[in-house]
Amino acid sequence: MSLVEKLQHLLSANQVSANQSVLEQHSKDESYHHPVLPDAVVFPESSDDVVKVVSYANENGIPLVPFGIGSGLEGHVVPVKKGISLDMTRMNRVLEVRPDDFLVRVQPGVTRKQLNEELRRYGMFFPVDPGADATLGGMAATNASGTTTVRYGAMRDNVKSLQVVLPNGTLIQTGSLTVKSSSGYNITALFVGSEGTLGVITELWLKIYGLPEKTVAARAEFPDIASCVRASTAIVGAGIMVARIEFVDAHAMAVVNAYKQTEYNLTPTLFLEFRGSDKSVDSDVELAKEIAIDEGCTSFEFDADEESRNRLWEARHSTAYAFMQQHRGLGHMATDVCVPLSKLPEAVTRASELCEKYQLRWAMVGHVGDGNFHTSLAVDANDPEDLGRALKYNEELVYHALELGGTCTGEHGVGLGKKKYQEKEHGPAIEVMRAIKGVIDPKHIMNPGKLVDKE
Repeated sequence: MSLVEKLQHLLSANQVSANQSVLEQHSKDESYHHPVLPDAVVFPESSDDVVKVVSYANENGIPLVPFGIGSGLEGHVVPVKKGISLDMTRMNRVLEVRPDDFLVRVQPGVTRKQLNEELRRYGMFFPVDPGADATLGGMAATNASGTTTVRYGAMRDNVKSLQVVLPNGTLIQTGSLTVKSSSGYNITALFVGSEGTLGVITELWLKIYGLPEKTVAARAEFPDIASCVRASTAIVGAGIMVARIEFVDAHAMAVVNAYKQTEYNLTPTLFLEFRGSDKSVDSDVELAKEIAIDEGCTSFEFDADEESRNRLWEARHSTAYAFMQQHRGLGHMATDVCVPLSKLPEAVTRASELCEKYQLRWAMVGHVGDGNFHTSLAVDANDPEDLGRALKYNEELVYHALELGGTCTGEHGVGLGKKKYQEKEHGPAIEVMRAIKGVIDPKHIMNPGKLVDKE
């Protein structure tokens, strides 16, 4: 009996597929990494289904990779050892909303936009916004963040508790729903960011927030990258409760204009958003404008109506896809370093200089309120010289970030692309991580070849 037949017997025929197009869909993500076809794709519909599949995989030593919608940028879901791709998208129900506790319980296949549509009728929202309409299980697995991190934090700051199926099939709950707890190890934080290497997330308790009274978006233009980034750190340093503060360079503005038929000036630009009461927002906007002008801002415009705000943030969120559309047929390498805020102007300037040095196709954006920025590179993964230049650029960028006290990945995760930097970044602590992996997953069936694996 084949693997597919055994899995169909374990669940049902319509929950298991070896169709070529389905296998191809689950062989890759949005990154430049080469795809690898899994042996089978399984679509669980309950935690019990996950327990059955994981237990079977563990008993038979079959590699297993959890899969959301494949929007990752570092090859997390590429099944490098083949085996089973566990597609969680059928587990997509919002199970419970507790507005008085500011909590919601969801299945891992729920997407962030789906959740916010549900929460709107309660006057609530979930803030973590990585741009893509990713699944919440995938966002937790990679500790995703995004444009709102400066105000609300990353996924690790917004996950209260998880239901997880361990590699041996045991179903556990990782934490309580209280505002605080001093009981035991914080294993919720361990599983957030574990990238599917320690277990399969089957439920999440998440923090939610009340919708603000007023929201204003703004766009500030600068003559150069350094002054643009300095302004962002100055605004955050002034204690302004900015909800979003995003850097977009001239290259990124050009691809957005071409993609969205907008007419933004081709100059380094900050996109900002302010939320709160009517008076507090007005005060924050004025103070931010003064700071920006002090740092050399040449134009500061703001929009309070929802349509204008949505148009501005749609332009920001579309930068990666706009860039990829401009370079059709090439792969996308998205760098992801994060540095202390005081070092951000130096890091961004160095990144721009390195792009010129290696003669790359590039555009740069960043969540500069938390020190994280991205250089999007269009690479030909089949051209050793072209790919080599991009990899050298990324390596120099990462090493410089580490020298500044930063990290190789602020939000995209390690996956395949950042794995080679783990020992340099973490030193002897990497062996602690490997020991944890060995205890929880002794057969190394969970997303093998990723994160802390030596191979």
